[in-house]
Amino acid sequence: MFKKILVANRGEIALRVIRTCKEMGIKTVAVYSTADADSLHVKFADEAVCIGPAPSSESYLKVANIIAAAEITNADAIHPGYGFLSENAKFSKICEEHDIKFIGASPEMIDKMGDKANAKATMKAAGVPCVPGSDGVITDFKQCEKVAKETGYPVMLKASAGGGGKGMRAVWKPENLKDAWDSARQESKAAFGNDDMYMEKLIEEPRHIEIQVVGDSSGKACHLSERDCSVQRRHQKLTEEVPSPFMTDELRDKMGKAAVKAAEYINYEGAGTVEFLVDKHRNFYFMEMNTRIQVEHPITEQVIDFDLIREQILVAAGVKISGKNYTPNLNSIECRINAEDPYNDFRPSPGKITVLHAPGGHGVRLDTHVYAGYSIPPNYDSMIAKLITTAQTREEAINKMKRALDEFVIEGIKTTIPFHRQLMDHPDYVSGNYTTKFMEDFKMEKPQD
Repeated sequence: MFKKILVANRGEIALRVIRTCKEMGIKTVAVYSTADADSLHVKFADEAVCIGPAPSSESYLKVANIIAAAEITNADAIHPGYGFLSENAKFSKICEEHDIKFIGASPEMIDKMGDKANAKATMKAAGVPCVPGSDGVITDFKQCEKVAKETGYPVMLKASAGGGGKGMRAVWKPENLKDAWDSARQESKAAFGNDDMYMEKLIEEPRHIEIQVVGDSSGKACHLSERDCSVQRRHQKLTEEVPSPFMTDELRDKMGKAAVKAAEYINYEGAGTVEFLVDKHRNFYFMEMNTRIQVEHPITEQVIDFDLIREQILVAAGVKISGKNYTPNLNSIECRINAEDPYNDFRPSPGKITVLHAPGGHGVRLDTHVYAGYSIPPNYDSMIAKLITTAQTREEAINKMKRALDEFVIEGIKTTIPFHRQLMDHPDYVSGNYTTKFMEDFKMEKPQD
């Protein structure tokens, strides 16, 4: 087992990893930028190393600084969390070259699944259902027109190196294709330094349902049930739940087997997520695979009583998985609390938290790195907390979430707490009748004076 793990991330995920390491008797090293000197992950680690100024390009994305921090503290493994370098094949390779275990996917695995066009081709070869569309990257606009005609409108153009909704364009008519092609490539080039595009059939009324998988060094994989991530704004998830209200036992069995097949086909090692689009007829199609821990992993942990971070560390240390596939015994919901103003088009709201009262009680979990007096820097993702409620039924989990949101007080900045409170009362959410298009029609009700 590892003696010391460096956590190459910040905020609540860094704190989350540090907590599990402490429970396993493993020493921890936090890295931080100058903007994060007062974050709880820095305070609770055994050691802490400043790796640069506030911009992530000069700190959390600076591979040389992170490797240097690991070497001077004698860390024998690095946990990348999510975001930043968690799916960076070059970073994984450099860790390997420096004899530091990267607690995540191998460079080959990240390369294979990180490029969406290659990932789709790999999944087709594995026999996993894929959305109809182009076979790999589209070379020019003439081919783009041909593929769109063969696939049938509406279609979705996607950046091959994309993520977070960048470089994506829905196209409903042939006359709109050229503008979409040009703008998607331009956005992709600016965001990823790569303007390769591929095309898929646009699935109407889709649900975004993902399957959590874990694989070990022997090539064995298992799944840990699904998460429904369909409530999204600009392709960014806002809330997730398990089990999906759209799920059936038969569909879970089929999707679980497909996800395990995908993981075992590529000899996947570590925790990962196979993401699917599910249409209104419950046909499902491979969308992408995330070769890291997900933001929404706590709801899976809650419904099957399982520490996914611990499992990541064990697998990285060579321990074999049980091979058991899991079915959720409880209902769990996660609300991502962001420092944003939901009454003002979710505008970012960094600044100092003057008052914070955390909710509590049975079935309430709060993952956060912030506290009263903490200043949220403007340099990073706006998520400051994850509020999770767990109960015997979905109705109970929603009611528990309403109560917890009412208790959750954060002053000094704007947060998305009011949005989530209104969401929990929305008839379509309460009934489980929502798709990825839900937020297109959602309107915030102004607070009463």
